[in-house]
Amino acid sequence: MSRPELLAALPELPRDAEGPVFREPWEAQAFAMAVALHERGAFTWTEWAAALAVEIKAAQAEGDPDTGETYYRHWLAALEKLVAAKALASDAELQRRRDQWDRAARTTPHGQPIELGNDPSHPGR
Repeated sequence: MSRPELLAALPELPRDAEGPVFREPWEAQAFAMAVALHERGAFTWTEWAAALAVEIKAAQAEGDPDTGETYYRHWLAALEKLVAAKALASDAELQRRRDQWDRAARTTPHGQPIELGNDPSHPGR
């Protein structure tokens, strides 16, 4: 499936005339990770679309107003669950990485890009 076909398969994806629109850098990164894993054969696009649909429907059932502002949160949740289900990373690895990013976000000065290296417990620091 080509990238235009992949994008066409996700009609709810926030976009403008140029293509996908991202409000935050992490949204673009989550998008890129899903596309890269698909291109590497980790999952089919049908599997991906189904996983994303499950996340969106669950969020709507819990009261998500579905204004588009939470779309990439659902994208990331679907990606994490699919990665775990396919044993591409364990739940513990995913949680460790979430914790590292959370610490980095809390220790990064306001207005600066959040980088994993900003986590004081990260080995590269």
